[in-house]
Amino acid sequence: MPNAVRARATVAVGGALLLAVATANAAVAAPPGKYVSLGDSYVSGPLIPDQVNLGCLRSDQNYPSLTAAAEGFSGFADVSCGAATTDDMTQSQADGPIVVNGPQLNAVTSDDGLVTLGIGGNDIGFISIIATCAGESLTNPFGSPCTAHYTAGGTDQLAAAIDATAPKVGAVLQAIHQRAPQARVLVVGYPDILPEYSNGCWPLEPIAYGDVSYLRSTEKRLNSMLAEEAAANNAQYVDTYTSTIGHDVCQAPGTKWIEGLVPLAPAAPFHPNAQGEAAMARALEAALGS
Repeated sequence: MPNAVRARATVAVGGALLLAVATANAAVAAPPGKYVSLGDSYVSGPLIPDQVNLGCLRSDQNYPSLTAAAEGFSGFADVSCGAATTDDMTQSQADGPIVVNGPQLNAVTSDDGLVTLGIGGNDIGFISIIATCAGESLTNPFGSPCTAHYTAGGTDQLAAAIDATAPKVGAVLQAIHQRAPQARVLVVGYPDILPEYSNGCWPLEPIAYGDVSYLRSTEKRLNSMLAEEAAANNAQYVDTYTSTIGHDVCQAPGTKWIEGLVPLAPAAPFHPNAQGEAAMARALEAALGS
């Protein structure tokens, strides 16, 4: 073969290979279908700049927004909303007389490629648990008054609430599959809120020393339930707890990814700050690549 012809052939083959690689990379960089995010305030990112929906306290720096930008989906809809419960997946959510969000499942359609769900904390009464335990800590900071409150009579009320929430989460997952049969569905768990290896930091954060282990085990029980419901309903669970250990409410500013009762960075009390949402995004993106 003459050298000129051989050179042209080599260029042609090389060009074809480059085109094939570029096409493959483009396919990876732009997942098919729309990404829809459903969930509560741990999803929406209340008070983290910039807030793009004041009714739901939704940030454009929450983990769904970060993941959508990183993964390059063909479309993106985030309908997460602060204070949402599993009921708000199928009914409008109101703040007093004002409707702040429509039924979140209405955003899920047959052209979706990914749906993520972060829900359950408000079903078991997250806000009231924090308020109750903070108040109880003032009466007995070195004891376990909140544990005694929720286990009075020999029944663990929070464990029972988690068990009662399980079928509700399962029903939401089934509804997602019905609306978006081709979508990949992921259930995103809750990050580490309280210290994993200590009894807390009262009075810096008003949780009695003896109550930290109970509340920590309650959160783990909630996450375990979410993982079980994901497995039982053709979904994938995303663990955000393990990767956030050591970044709980008791850590110093800059190290903490969950703000305390008096936030030192823009975030709602006992909620992820911008670093926490970024950590949850990394966990989600790692799960998407698995």
